[in-house]
Amino acid sequence: MSKKADILKLIPEQGVLPLFFNKDVEVSINVLKALYNAGIRTIEYTNRGEAALANFKQLVAARDAEMPGLYLGIGTIKNEAQAEAFIAAGADYLISPGLIPEVAAVAKKYDLLWVPGAMTPSEIIAAENLGVTFVKLFPGNLLGPSYVSTIKELFPNLIFMPTGGVELEEGNLSAWFKSGVVAVGMGSKLITKKLLEEKNYEQLAADTVKALEIIKSVRG
Repeated sequence: MSKKADILKLIPEQGVLPLFFNKDVEVSINVLKALYNAGIRTIEYTNRGEAALANFKQLVAARDAEMPGLYLGIGTIKNEAQAEAFIAAGADYLISPGLIPEVAAVAKKYDLLWVPGAMTPSEIIAAENLGVTFVKLFPGNLLGPSYVSTIKELFPNLIFMPTGGVELEEGNLSAWFKSGVVAVGMGSKLITKKLLEEKNYEQLAADTVKALEIIKSVRG
């Protein structure tokens, strides 16, 4: 199986895609280890600050040394140059906040998974016409589970993951999975500012285990 196929299988199996950025490389590596120890096997590091590329290279090195079987995606990729730079740094897949044909072309060139963000049916159709099979619904909290239920039948060949505002709470997670999503992206609701400030990696690991357990339970 190709890396692309592996990740397309892994994210729905995992049910949650943790995503974060921290300018401190040591904090970033410790977050990665906490997530890995909780059973996470793919995460999205976000390209949200000047340190993102340098940090990502260190995350790849830490992964290669200590975290076998972990796939590292990079998010907030908005142009061709960013896509090329992070692929050179070892990114296993790319995620964007919107639909960007030049990023699609780079992903295709390297046969890597690209997950674009989309909000409207027009954007989802455009993504499908570019050959995309996995769409990030962003921002998830503005769209809501009822949006997925309404549009899902229009796109039988696509799978969806909401990101933005997904809560670590059974009712919220249940509503999303009942609507037909295959996974949820979770950033600051899982990897909270407080946990990062306190460097409370044990609590982060415990919260991640809890998220995985709730998702398993709401999926039945």
